[in-house]
This record gives sequence, C-alpha cells and structure tokens, in this order.
Amino acid sequence: MRLLLDTNVLTRLCHPGKAENGELGAWLADLLTAKADHIQVCIPEIADYEARRGLLHIALRSQQPTTRSLRRLDQLTELLTYLPLNTPVMRRAAHLWAQSRSIGQPTATNEMLDGDVILAAQALDATGVVVTENVRHLSRFVPAFRWQEVPVDL
Repeated sequence: MRLLLDTNVLTRLCHPGKAENGELGAWLADLLTAKADHIQVCIPEIADYEARRGLLHIALRSQQPTTRSLRRLDQLTELLTYLPLNTPVMRRAAHLWAQSRSIGQPTATNEMLDGDVILAAQALDATGVVVTENVRHLSRFVPAFRWQEVPVDL
C-alpha cells in the first residue's frame, strides 16, 4: 500500500521538535522501522512544493538561506519515496477540477491552483491513499485518512 503524505502532514513532519508533532513522527518512524513490504510512504511532488514554498517564505522573511525545517524536508525527500508530477497526472487533475466544479463541490476557488485535485490525481496514479488532515475534501476523489486512522493492514 502506498501512503501519500498531504502537505499538512508533511509540514508537521518538518517540525519534529514541536510537542504536538511527536506522535506523528513516532508513527512514521514505526512504519519505517517495521519495513513492511506492503507499505510505502511517499512524498507527492505537489505536497513538497506546497510545504517547501511555505518554509522558504519563512526563511526569506527571517533573512536566512535555509532553516532546520527546510533541511528536514530535504531529508524526508531522500528517506521516503518521491512521486514526481507528470503529464497524465496533471491531465487527470484537470479533469477532477472540472468535475468537482460541475457538481458544485470545488475544493478551492477558481483562481487558485488546486493542490487537492493534483494530490488526488497523484494518489489515483499511484494507486495509493492520502494521509491528511483534510479528509473531507480529498475523500471525494480517493481514499483519505488521518494518520491516526490509516488502516496499515490493507
């Protein structure tokens, strides 16, 4: 089973020193330590982009070239499976975007690049499930779970 980390989960993993992120970090460490052949934890490129832009913005506002959180994101992209975007994924995302609007259930405003549908398209392409804090939006397109509720025995 492929677990695709949403931006909100990935960003929390970039801040392991915060007390509220300790359990999440332990959950990931347990998954990686178990080395279960049937579980692959993935960083979708759209989640990396969204997390990275936020962390870069913080660094630049602080007049720093990098931060510990950015270095942690780089470490995570090396440790976990990185899923790059490709043309079929982006075309599927465009279809999901149009489809959600045609039924009156958009996940973002028309002006925004809709990261949720891009993430959903990556999950569909990878035959994976999304680990997110935003189950309501993503579960319309793909299986989506909070990290505490991921059924790792699938």
